[in-house]
Amino acid sequence: MMGHHHTPLNKKDAPRMLQLTFSEADKQALHYERDHHPPPRVQQRMEALWLKSQGVPHHQIAPLCAICATTLRSYLKVYQRGGVEALKQLNFHCPQSTLSAYRDTIETHVREHPPPTINEAVAMLEALPGIRRSPTQVRLFLTHLGLHRRKGGVLPATGAPDVQEE
Repeated sequence: MMGHHHTPLNKKDAPRMLQLTFSEADKQALHYERDHHPPPRVQQRMEALWLKSQGVPHHQIAPLCAICATTLRSYLKVYQRGGVEALKQLNFHCPQSTLSAYRDTIETHVREHPPPTINEAVAMLEALPGIRRSPTQVRLFLTHLGLHRRKGGVLPATGAPDVQEE
């Protein structure tokens, strides 16, 4: 039996591959950040780009990083536009998120009045003008601020140990 290979009729029918060039400094940064940059989504991006920088083919990178091919292409485009720093931006598609604009206000309020549940945090944020976010978005935002869920509510990750015990 002969093997069947799909050969594009011409170059424009072939899938387009992004040609990226990685400096040695970028490779080192990607290698480091894939284990050390706090949000897991950013670590995932760094891992995907690090694998790309090592010559791993796209069809292997996507399953290794548990992402789809479209997501991988979006990560590659972000890197192409802005390098390693752009990969660290969680809202790279919108210039300034509404939550970020209120960051200091939200952070102060949440630290002073920790909401017991993510749903209560969502309700609290909806009291601010123009902010309506899903529980997942609120959870990611609070995590980005360094706030972590505790059994009794959302508390700062750092602080007085005796306060955290309560």
